[in-house]
Amino acid sequence: MRILVVGAGGVGAAAAAIARRRRFFRCLVLADVDASRAQAAAERLGDPRITGVGCDASDPAALTALIAAERIDVLLNACDPRLNPPIFEAAARADVTYLDMAMTLSEPHPELPHERPGVMLGDAQFAVAAEWEAAGRLALVGIGVEPGLSDVFARYAADHLFSRIDEVGVRDGADLVVEGFDFAPTFSIWTTIEECLNPPLVWERGKGHFTTQPFSEPEVFVFPEGIGPVECVNVEHEEVVLVPRWVDCERVTFKYGLGEEFIDVLKTLHKLGLDRTEPVAVRGRSVSPRDVVAAVLPNPAELGDRMRGRTCAGTLVTGTGKDGEPRATYLHHVVDNEWSMDRDGCQAVVWQTAVNAVVALELLETGVWQGTGVLGPEAFDAVPFLALLAEHGAPHGISERDPADPAAG
Repeated sequence: MRILVVGAGGVGAAAAAIARRRRFFRCLVLADVDASRAQAAAERLGDPRITGVGCDASDPAALTALIAAERIDVLLNACDPRLNPPIFEAAARADVTYLDMAMTLSEPHPELPHERPGVMLGDAQFAVAAEWEAAGRLALVGIGVEPGLSDVFARYAADHLFSRIDEVGVRDGADLVVEGFDFAPTFSIWTTIEECLNPPLVWERGKGHFTTQPFSEPEVFVFPEGIGPVECVNVEHEEVVLVPRWVDCERVTFKYGLGEEFIDVLKTLHKLGLDRTEPVAVRGRSVSPRDVVAAVLPNPAELGDRMRGRTCAGTLVTGTGKDGEPRATYLHHVVDNEWSMDRDGCQAVVWQTAVNAVVALELLETGVWQGTGVLGPEAFDAVPFLALLAEHGAPHGISERDPADPAAG
């Protein structure tokens, strides 16, 4: 397998660092608009199979030419989702397998943004699913940690733990601390603003998809392995789009443990218009307010040596177990920042995102996972994925909860 990773930031560099420990690929090319960043990331790894080059991800023709020049088989999109359209287009033009960790962006409903969805996450990709299937080509979308591993957990629960699922509720929380900064997000602030300030998406059988106010339905969720209680709120996320397509259930939600300070910052950014992506004129130049926010905050990929604590991604599934009794099970994955830094020099959040894409790449190369069209992780067997994840030294966990109060731990 010859892999092109588009984007040599935190997640792209982490994917290369994780992949270097495996033998399933012949070549991995890290491509970035900043050629020096891609080359430096590749050189740090000291693996002759991994190289870095410059390429503008917003230019499908340039990407297509790079795919041809490097004889690429699989493209892994490790960029912000605003760049999904040209990268997705390039993969189609070049007739290669495509993977991403976040789907094409949504657009709120013009009249009722907090009641009805407008353009939903991934709509642009699912609109051409028939074309990808007819071409015998695969786009595996949303294969990071959330979406990604959280979806694999839903598939596993449906196949092996439950006879009926009432709700698939993704719950994300952490006790990470970044020393030396008053405010320092541990993941892309551009993407975080997008998913947290957009109207959250919920799916229910019989009602379909609907939206709510940002930060709605607060819930204190007790996370495992000592992380403890964290207040989680509704956030727009791909799992609510993906899970109902392949998993038989009654409801799907996504709640993120942001914390009061983070929510206050996001609300302030919105109030001031600093979450906007449309350029504004500043001293004769045109700049996006959100890009300015991202530029003045520290780069999450460079915070690993200042971070301590753990991040937890997981899926709470409630319903009826295989024995016919009420059941509530939280399938989860915890990564300690000290461990991921020691292992691969990557902070915990980006490592946890990247490892799942690497696992999927190996399953595709070995033929364990096969498919055509535009598919989410739920469309595949979860068992080999979880087994291979454990080989990376980061196995998942399963904790049983009180069906009467599953958030309480």
